[in-house]
Amino acid sequence: MYLKIYKCGPEIMVAVCDRDILGKTFSEGELRIQALESFYKGDLVTEGVAVEALKKATIANLLGKKAVSCALKNGIIAKENIITIAGVPHAQMVRM
Repeated sequence: MYLKIYKCGPEIMVAVCDRDILGKTFSEGELRIQALESFYKGDLVTEGVAVEALKKATIANLLGKKAVSCALKNGIIAKENIITIAGVPHAQMVRM
């Protein structure tokens, strides 16, 4: 998975995307999402590294089966907050 971390003041946004979908666009009905390299492509990481970054995140953007599954099984997101666009899971998280 690719992991990219953005810091803006006290906020830490973590973007995680499956390696095999980077650079692709997915559409279904009126929904459309792009796995933009400029947004998601950071370091290739293991699940453990991604989880540690997500635990520190105040905002997270997850795209792909591995990325979303990783966050779900580690309690970072809830199942009801996952949407699927053209078969690709996507979720966002905000800690307040």
